[in-house]
Amino acid sequence: MTPSVMIVSVVFLLLSMLVSGILKSKFAAYGKIALKRGLTGREIAEKMLRDNGIFDVKVVSVQGHLSDHYNPATKTVNLSPDVYNSASVAAAGVAAHECGHAIQHADSYRWLMLRSKLVPAVQVSSTLLPWILLGGVVLLNAFPALLLGGIVLFSITTIFSVITLPVEFDASRRALLWLQNSQVTTQEEHPKAKDALKWAALTYVVAAVASAATLVQYIFIYNNRRD
Repeated sequence: MTPSVMIVSVVFLLLSMLVSGILKSKFAAYGKIALKRGLTGREIAEKMLRDNGIFDVKVVSVQGHLSDHYNPATKTVNLSPDVYNSASVAAAGVAAHECGHAIQHADSYRWLMLRSKLVPAVQVSSTLLPWILLGGVVLLNAFPALLLGGIVLFSITTIFSVITLPVEFDASRRALLWLQNSQVTTQEEHPKAKDALKWAALTYVVAAVASAATLVQYIFIYNNRRD
């Protein structure tokens, strides 16, 4: 890793840690605020799915902290114990957000479909990428094609990160609209759920910008090699 790439990596690592720290503190705070309606994350997820005419998606509990996700392959909304069993503002936001992805899947939301198609390529590139980039930088002048190959693979992961942004923003939009219209959250609770999802979305923004900045650095290195 060259000094310039290392500096970019460190800057965005620190920024990511800052956003992640704020996110955790937000969820900790909002996790202590009980919903007046008293619905748990599981109950909210099941209700949101029913209200949107989705009956083939299961809501299950999985281990981990902030490990919540929707799995389109198994059609499951996977909620961490802190969300699945909790009747808090934080749990409401997370559960509804993950159901937002399930609704996207049911609607064949184009950005989600495109991201899903890229998953196999991203999995392969993520495995090979560190070694190809390292070899490409070391052998830059002798074998520049290796770094070029690394740049192509890195661009796939960057595109994936960028495509993830509209997917996450749209899931939050669907979640917040439903929470408000269904009155699962009150006027006092709703802004807190919105704030929690905003900080969750920022983690994806930082990841996308970091990936794009690093990609530009590698392109710069390739273009300025000695022929």
